[in-house]
Amino acid sequence: MNDSLILTGISYVDGQAMATVRDLNTHQSHLVYQDRQNARGWQLTETKGDTADLKTMTAKIRLNGSDTVSVRYQKPPPRPARRMPVRVSTQVGDGSAGGGTNPHKGPDPRVLTPDQLSDARRAARSFRDGFEADGYPPNQPVPPEVLNKVARLSYQQREAINIEMFQHRNKGLGMEARQKIYNGLIDRQLQSR
Repeated sequence: MNDSLILTGISYVDGQAMATVRDLNTHQSHLVYQDRQNARGWQLTETKGDTADLKTMTAKIRLNGSDTVSVRYQKPPPRPARRMPVRVSTQVGDGSAGGGTNPHKGPDPRVLTPDQLSDARRAARSFRDGFEADGYPPNQPVPPEVLNKVARLSYQQREAINIEMFQHRNKGLGMEARQKIYNGLIDRQLQSR
């Protein structure tokens, strides 16, 4: 959980510190108080930095009375756009015109198979393992500089990119073209932060 929490603000009321913490996985913000636990059982135990310059601020938070985590200030990323539902087919098409590549072969490349959707979601969680549609050959690891960029994205951003990459694969795009699109989608998401 520590990796998904960022500090987005600190204020003082009657001499008591209060921090706003955002969970990047759920996009929920939580108030954490110095003088008491919040509804989740979290309590602010320490703040450091210059309150006039939020970029220098850090906070220590005790989670559920036991574990303490340190969070740094980060500008909160924009909330993800409302996601369009992914269409999933339980049938493999007949390979008619407009269809994609194996295993899809359906008439609409935007419709993913259950296995493709499962792989897109798995790869959003375990992104360092790569996935079938990212444009990198299975025997070639994804370059570390690309993985470092992917690590800075939220789960939802990674999942949306992965789903789009399966749609490109289903259109029949080759590895080199998919690799360029994949890298471009990652860069675009990072620039939108």
